Amino acid sequence: MRKRLISAIPIERVALDRGGLDLANLGMVEITSEDEGYPIEHALQLGETRGWRAAEPGPQIIRLLFDQPQKLKCIWLVFEESEIQRTQEFVLRWSPDHGRSFREIVRQQWNFSPPMTVRETEDYTVDLSDVTVLELRILPDKSGGEARASLTSLRLA
Repeated sequence: MRKRLISAIPIERVALDRGGLDLANLGMVEITSEDEGYPIEHALQLGETRGWRAAEPGPQIIRLLFDQPQKLKCIWLVFEESEIQRTQEFVLRWSPDHGRSFREIVRQQWNFSPPMTVRETEDYTVDLSDVTVLELRILPDKSGGEARASLTSLRLA
């Protein structure tokens, strides 16, 4: 019988930490709102741990507009909620034509139940070419509560 040890960390995640896209220099980000203490840069930069948070409750949009079309192989999202029990839904979609049309990548719901379930990590392997816009739509509380959307981390490779 043959065997070998493998890493507990998926290859995609290693690539994101070491060779992911430098989002700060690839284009522009649009957001519907942000809390002054939790700007979007905190969710997009390596080494940041505070993440982004909306200034107000309700649906939010984070849109990355790339200066040049990008090829994406991996999308990694981390959401955290340590205070409010809620069901969040997000939709991740992309555009090859600067936002004139969009294609859905994933639609996902997650139940946060602090203190036990406080972190959602999504790691998607994709094969997308000519991405000019990547959009994340977050509905922070499907029941319509006062929860504010947040995003701890967004990495692309």
